[in-house]
Amino acid sequence: MSVLNSSSSTLLPTSLSLTKLVDWCDQTLAISSFKDYAPNGLQVEGKQVITKLVTGVTASLALIEAAIAENADAIMVHHGYFWKGEEASLTGIKGKRIQRLYQRNLSLIAYHLPLDAHTALGNNIAFADLMGFRTLGGLYPLEKNPIGNVGECDPISVPEMSELLRKKLGRRPRYLAGGPDIIRKVAWCTGGAQDMIHQAALMGCDAYFSGEVSERTFHEALELGIHYFECGHHATERGGIKRLGQAIAQEFGIEVEFIDIENPV
Repeated sequence: MSVLNSSSSTLLPTSLSLTKLVDWCDQTLAISSFKDYAPNGLQVEGKQVITKLVTGVTASLALIEAAIAENADAIMVHHGYFWKGEEASLTGIKGKRIQRLYQRNLSLIAYHLPLDAHTALGNNIAFADLMGFRTLGGLYPLEKNPIGNVGECDPISVPEMSELLRKKLGRRPRYLAGGPDIIRKVAWCTGGAQDMIHQAALMGCDAYFSGEVSERTFHEALELGIHYFECGHHATERGGIKRLGQAIAQEFGIEVEFIDIENPV
């Protein structure tokens, strides 16, 4: 999208300040309401004026190189850096990634739990919309900002649900049996939230959907009487960052491009 520069009568790309972009995202996602495992917002400061923004799920070196190739000024992701408990020194993989950002004066902006929970832009609502689930409330209904959700779907068999997931996410889910033949009440939490299967069972759900699976989940599904679908961490968390990028493009008119670095996990 472009605007006309009246002094030169040439078309120039729309741009905005880094501060304005980050402030808008921080407020829109209400980041002060969350206690998270990593800092939300600006993580690595680069260019102060943003003309093109690249979005992606994880701030991998591959995403950084792709953003550089697209002449981006900033990268916005769901999985950034500086996670709680990780080594603080800028060495190894993290050091190489951050060095590359600074070499090209690229800013890195990241939103984790706030992007999972947002009721319009978040990963969980995006997953629900993709699957046609009708949201009834939070998986933990007493939480102020619930990360997972409970809802309903049209009655569907387990094989039909597996095929629907394959079509919608582009990968075949891993399925662990435990529930009834027909699925009606569902719960979901994108990413690595397999242990919330206990809460989904307490809420009377027929099936629970998340992004990862553990050895123990097999036994838990059987003993809790609920189906479990492992849908892929990456696959279930593309939706939120896509939606956030679209909202930024609509709000400010800058160029935003989602780059999907394929990940089978």
